Amino acid sequence: MAIARRRSRLTVAAILVAAVTFLVNACGAGSGSDAEAGTAAAPAAHFEISSMLEPSGRALGVVDDKTPWQYGIVTTFAEEAGRTPDIREYYSSWGDDFDAEGNAFLWKHGQLPMMALVPSDTSLADIAEGGEDAYIRRLADQIASYDGPLALSFAGEMNGPWNSWGPEHAEPADFVAAWKHVHDVFGERGVTNVIWVWTPHVVDSGTTAKLRPYYPGGAYVDWVGLIGYYGPIDGVAFSSLFTPTLRQIEGFADKPVLIAETGVAQSDQKQAHIRDLFRGAAKAGVIGLVWYDQRKDWPGGKQLMDWRIKTSVGALAAFQVESARNGFGHSFKNG
Repeated sequence: MAIARRRSRLTVAAILVAAVTFLVNACGAGSGSDAEAGTAAAPAAHFEISSMLEPSGRALGVVDDKTPWQYGIVTTFAEEAGRTPDIREYYSSWGDDFDAEGNAFLWKHGQLPMMALVPSDTSLADIAEGGEDAYIRRLADQIASYDGPLALSFAGEMNGPWNSWGPEHAEPADFVAAWKHVHDVFGERGVTNVIWVWTPHVVDSGTTAKLRPYYPGGAYVDWVGLIGYYGPIDGVAFSSLFTPTLRQIEGFADKPVLIAETGVAQSDQKQAHIRDLFRGAAKAGVIGLVWYDQRKDWPGGKQLMDWRIKTSVGALAAFQVESARNGFGHSFKNG
């Protein structure tokens, strides 16, 4: 009997210890060593972007270096373009937190947020090797907590020698490895609301690197985004500015193409160039066009260009007429 009672007491004690251990582990899941190491996956995002990957219309967007909360660029663009933009692109530096509330504000008002994540002085090799995983996990969790879609461009213009992550500073393999690593960490964290946009600069006299070595592969890319400006350096016709790059990309990627950043420099031919841009883009079958409605230094700071729509009455009219005539203006939220 004494032995039986002792076993009974031991059994009860064991059950109590197990219960306490379970509760401690459960309560400490968010602050234990696994969480600190970043091994515990975040809850999956509520929003799922699969229905948005093949848009049925052509979007019209605007990009600048303001935060999502600085909505003036959207208001100005709407007044000048004659319609509210479908895409609002902005830049974010590596290490910055994701503004879930600001992006939700954009989505609520009809704009698909597009974040151009700039690695700045962070080494692509370091990103690929896991040296920046704490930030990548934090960013992934912040994006997953936002109940809406985000188009994400990482290290855009990777083929541009003016960038610290470009051909003169990193190898294409470094870019591909970094892209895949960021993508994989997002996948491990359960992120379902990101459209991955691979965004090279158009191939031209100043950007001669072949694009295929920079392509991470179809499993890692949702849209191809192109950056190119009508001006005295890049080119003044769609056939010379975008078409050669589109043909090069057709050889290795079968993805929807977004002109992710463009503009037409002020000149006495600006009206004609705007017409050519919209007609060429529509004929090429792109899913949208994002306009840089600002004055901007050309890479290297050699020349200040005015890309704004409203540089003349003729330019403004050409933009409004040609964007509408060629079907640019598609609401992702309603379409």
